[in-house]
Amino acid sequence: MARRIPYVLGLLAGIIPMLALRPAALKSQTPAAGGAPVDMLQLTAEAQTWLTDLIRVNTTNPPGNELEAAKYIQGVLQKENIPADILEMKPGRGIVVARLQARPLPDSSKALLLLAHLDVVGVDRAKWSVDPFAATEKGEYIYGRGAIDDKGMVAANLAAFIGLKRSGTRLSRDVIFLADDDEEQGGDASIRAVIERYWDKIACGFALNEGGNVVLQNGKVQYVAIQTSEKVAYNVTVTATGTSGHASIPQKDNAVVHLAAAVQKVGTLETPLHLLTMTRRYFEQLGPVEDEDTAKWIRALETSDRADLAALRLAAMNPMWNSMLRDTIAPTQLTAGVRANVIPSQASANLNIRLLPGNSILDVIDQMQKAVNDPQIKFTVQPDAGPSAPSSSITSELYQTIEHLAPREFPGAPVVPYLSPWYTDSSYLRLHNVQSYGLVPFPLTEADLLRMHGDDERLPIASFRRGVDFLYKAVHEFVTK
Repeated sequence: MARRIPYVLGLLAGIIPMLALRPAALKSQTPAAGGAPVDMLQLTAEAQTWLTDLIRVNTTNPPGNELEAAKYIQGVLQKENIPADILEMKPGRGIVVARLQARPLPDSSKALLLLAHLDVVGVDRAKWSVDPFAATEKGEYIYGRGAIDDKGMVAANLAAFIGLKRSGTRLSRDVIFLADDDEEQGGDASIRAVIERYWDKIACGFALNEGGNVVLQNGKVQYVAIQTSEKVAYNVTVTATGTSGHASIPQKDNAVVHLAAAVQKVGTLETPLHLLTMTRRYFEQLGPVEDEDTAKWIRALETSDRADLAALRLAAMNPMWNSMLRDTIAPTQLTAGVRANVIPSQASANLNIRLLPGNSILDVIDQMQKAVNDPQIKFTVQPDAGPSAPSSSITSELYQTIEHLAPREFPGAPVVPYLSPWYTDSSYLRLHNVQSYGLVPFPLTEADLLRMHGDDERLPIASFRRGVDFLYKAVHEFVTK
């Protein structure tokens, strides 16, 4: 997922108890709309095999090379007598698409798309304790790049899809499986290109994708966050200019010095707080499971005299909440100079800016210019902005299905709508009127989420199996209504 800071609330550092699977959690599931029971113990074990096999296919992006992984999935589906198409986006880059059809002339506006991406981010092998592409089982975990982001989701989607086929359940809508490419880079092999070239093969009204989380705290699921909206990503170049010359004779207009000062100012700039409707709903539903001090400030959001202070306090409590409540500016790259003894005439930095839906990048640039107040500094918006898409509804059939199911699976855990600070493939689907929701179904702690995109990425085996079971139930319930 092109995120890139995972979240959870105030978890204890160190080892957190593993989630214990209830004995009944993985029993055979009997479809409500006819068909045969599905052996979930077998299906989750198979899903674990698919996950480890997929991790062992190195799909680091760039260059991706997802075609090998797509062919592997095609083979798995063909063994289940499910036709699957490989669509080669570019040489070496392929997606796999399959469909379970409800009726001869299906209504695409009702179809459900199960989406996950095959590419992964790179690794620094020297910082891993295991081979990142060996899918090593160590302790209670599967280690490997993509275990969480996003090959675990690929395997879970595959299990839900195959489980429906095995059950023989009468479907009320088509179900489409898609494992796509290039999510981490968003280039010309990404979901954007798939929609442009192959929309007829994936046309749908609903989608399940990555983006939200089942949040595990102290061995218990605290809440289920369903991503319904995303912030909009921009890259802005900040450039400083000055007089070049020999480093032995420093100039007062040194571009590097001016850049450093500007980056310090914009990197610590706090933009105005905005409590969006979706974020208000998030806090409202989260309040009952928070500690009393936090719940007090959440309740204060609804008061006329303390709402602003409450938003400020909540933003200070948690970096994730801060990102949900304001536009953020993160300096990520610095570029300056060609030799150690030459003062450069120009120095630049990249600012990764994430905007709340509806906010303007020009407003943020204006705030930065005022904060920097330096005629040697210029801000330039790069043309690679993410899409600004509408939110998915929290009253749709799919959202309500998950909302009703989750508390049965995770007692006491509310379902909350979630505005993610990262963007995913869902944003492009929402632009095509798809009600797309983000939900990685595996109960995960902060300790494990923090490894995503980092060193020693890992997925607890018990959580993976529980998530596979949860996702199958959610999909089955939705497509048999």
